[in-house]
Amino acid sequence: MRTKKMATISLDPRFNLQVSKNQQQHGGVVEEIEGLIRVYMDGHVERPSIVPIVPCTMSLERGVTANDVVIDKCTSLWARIYVPSCFGKLPFLVYFHGGGFCVASAAWSCYNEFLSNLASKANCVIISVNYRLAPENRLPAAYEDGFNTLMWVKQQALNGSTEHRWWLRHCNLTSMFLAGDSAGANIAYNVATRLGSSGTSDFTILRPLYLKGTILIQPFFGGEARTWSEKYTNQPANSALSLLVSDTYWHLSLPIGSDRDNPWCNPLANGMAKLRDFRLPNIMVCVSETDILKDRNLEFCTALTNAGKRVETVMYKGVGHAFQILHNSQLSQPRTQEMMSHIKAFINE
Repeated sequence: MRTKKMATISLDPRFNLQVSKNQQQHGGVVEEIEGLIRVYMDGHVERPSIVPIVPCTMSLERGVTANDVVIDKCTSLWARIYVPSCFGKLPFLVYFHGGGFCVASAAWSCYNEFLSNLASKANCVIISVNYRLAPENRLPAAYEDGFNTLMWVKQQALNGSTEHRWWLRHCNLTSMFLAGDSAGANIAYNVATRLGSSGTSDFTILRPLYLKGTILIQPFFGGEARTWSEKYTNQPANSALSLLVSDTYWHLSLPIGSDRDNPWCNPLANGMAKLRDFRLPNIMVCVSETDILKDRNLEFCTALTNAGKRVETVMYKGVGHAFQILHNSQLSQPRTQEMMSHIKAFINE
């Protein structure tokens, strides 16, 4: 049965010309988030090009240098690295883009703009990871790509790589942060908990890197029980995330047979004891006031605090999910500047 959900970005009508041919070739559409992804009966996946894919040199903030690097040819894992003009050593962020684990790219123009701007404003090096997408690569593939990226950075640092000296020489290896928005924030959190779980509780596996903190922007979590904001927050037509779209992303990205109380989706599913066991660095959580995830994000922050973790929660008034990427509100620009200032302060504490 075909399910159809609306996306926030207008679909190029030319995309529909191909649909009837593809239905004949691949069977009917079984899942669709209009404008973003179609999944056919035989497993074929289409992602229309609704956001431009841009080269690393496109529209960079003044003074920022960027290049793409291959991390693992076998899994097609790569990253885009942004380096601001600077003197001395800088904090560095390993950043994961959003997109419900199913769409988007480190080469999307909106991420290229946001992260080059963030590198300049917050004065940090950013490694933007292009991880594998679901449903072709369901979770935990994205988490594995995140962890493998850290191991790759560690290896370059240990080797004193000349090929990567252009960005490594600017990094303060003892000031690394995991960061991401939406699904990318979920990846950052799950990579951090993997590092802080039993057996690697001292983060020694990362040396000479040191994980100083985690920045979670509108983290994409869920659960079988609905929160108030999920049920009752009215979403404008250009909203980045509705409840139906959220459910579809989880259906396409979680292991087959899992429900939304899988701990990868619902980090509170296993109770407070599990949270207390994790050794986690300082955490900053950015919450949007009109996001359907607002209540779930706030519950997450409260649970972490009650588990003895140091959490800084920042609320962005009058804006919704992914406002800093989509610029879909009059308040997006000033709130994005506020967010960048908050991130700068957090990474320099």
